[in-house]
Amino acid sequence: MKTKHHGQMSESFRTVMFLSASGGLQDAYTYIGRGKVFANAQTGNIVLMSQAAFDGDLARVLHYLVPLCAFALGVLAAEKMREHFQAMQRLHWRQLVLGVEIIVLVAAAFVPEQFNDMVNAAVSFVCAMQVNSFRTFEDNPYATTMCTGNLRSGTVQLWRYFKHREKENLRSGLGYFAVILCFVSGAGIGALLTENIGIKTVLIPAALLIVAALAMFERREEEKTE
Repeated sequence: MKTKHHGQMSESFRTVMFLSASGGLQDAYTYIGRGKVFANAQTGNIVLMSQAAFDGDLARVLHYLVPLCAFALGVLAAEKMREHFQAMQRLHWRQLVLGVEIIVLVAAAFVPEQFNDMVNAAVSFVCAMQVNSFRTFEDNPYATTMCTGNLRSGTVQLWRYFKHREKENLRSGLGYFAVILCFVSGAGIGALLTENIGIKTVLIPAALLIVAALAMFERREEEKTE
């Protein structure tokens, strides 16, 4: 039985869709429900931290500096997991990353609001693990937890399609905008849910990540049987 490989299992659209929706949900959750901190969009945190610094508000500076540092540590943690578990057979190392993220998000649902800074740091840490681990979609670089790079890349691909009429450019461009749409949908749903049910909303992105991890199992079985 010959294995036929069509890209990594972490690149399937089903996996990417759930990862992106989860990323949008997490950003809306931490910003609306956990003290106006972005879990993923660290550029936003840097802007808000800079404003606080120029206002001389040290407490607010730390409010944004802590998740920034946690995000950087999350990138390092993902790199170490890749180094140590890349050769695993039964599980893909990226599934282990999702497992860590799921555990942290579920735990966050039960942490009171007076510990928002701790929750924001933890969520930023695992978001960084996700964005560093899932970086390509059908051989194109992309991000599951932010939109700026995807918007730029998608626009370039569509421009190239209209200029050269290459179907691959159209496919890539639409793929980028589909990822953005999933993120936007997750952010909108996350905003509504956080406003209505509060800190337990984080269980929803955790559930989406469980589906993404299971979808990776299904993709692996498809590759083995082709």
